[in-house]
Amino acid sequence: MVSLGTTGVYAREYDALDRAVEVGFASGRVISVAFPPTPSADADADHELLDRIGDYLDGDEETFDEFEVALTVDTDERDVLETVKQIDYGEEVSVSQLTRMVGKDPNEPEDVEFVDETLRDNPVPLLIPDHRVQGGPYATPRAVRRSFREIEGI
Repeated sequence: MVSLGTTGVYAREYDALDRAVEVGFASGRVISVAFPPTPSADADADHELLDRIGDYLDGDEETFDEFEVALTVDTDERDVLETVKQIDYGEEVSVSQLTRMVGKDPNEPEDVEFVDETLRDNPVPLLIPDHRVQGGPYATPRAVRRSFREIEGI
């Protein structure tokens, strides 16, 4: 794991997104990723993860695996998010496939809705790449998602 420092908010504007990426940390672990129009006034722009996001936006194949994510969700939601995290760069799965991958039935509306809600509530989009799930709701805003998919060729 990469040493991420301590607790705080880090953000930087990226021309490729026409907006900022803001990352929250607690005890050296990533707890949130957001895409505000501009960085928060109190956010620090100097962080290794922001550098790596810039590399990703420039076309480098980044997995962000060495950055520890702190998920405060129940076990079933964690299973969905951890499965999404395993989708390789440049690959995609459908919501139905993801539902099946986490041991739920894609023909059961409640199972699909559970997966949809988990995707919509993803606290760390990009690090848990919901943009690689086709046809679902996303925590990643539409324009950002489109940019990520274009960068990855999906």
